[in-house]
Amino acid sequence: MKAHDTIGHLLRKATRANLSAQLLLEAGDVDGACSRAYYAMFDAARAALLMVDEAASAGSYKTHAGVLGRFSEQLVKTGRVPVELGRTLRRAETARVLADYREASVDEPDAARIVEEARDFVMKIKALDAA
Repeated sequence: MKAHDTIGHLLRKATRANLSAQLLLEAGDVDGACSRAYYAMFDAARAALLMVDEAASAGSYKTHAGVLGRFSEQLVKTGRVPVELGRTLRRAETARVLADYREASVDEPDAARIVEEARDFVMKIKALDAA
């Protein structure tokens, strides 16, 4: 798969994950909503990294720590994306870990905020691709 095809594929996955997050939130599954919202951002972040690193392949950005670290280094610290996008991605990761691996659940207002931030995150990454 060529880089541009992979970017499009990841952005479509991110869009679907956002839709799933919204549906889960509406159904009262706040943990599931946070998890899908995070994965929407994760896939969008992978797409953004491919946009700026022409030598990379989709396999270059798989691990959570790797994607989050590289997103910060290559996009946030260089000013290609606002600092707040990096913070949003980190908050979503924290919520996903709580939702997926801890005995506690994410609060509904926090989950709603994360779902909203995920929509905004993906929209901003799509705008980078269009630019």
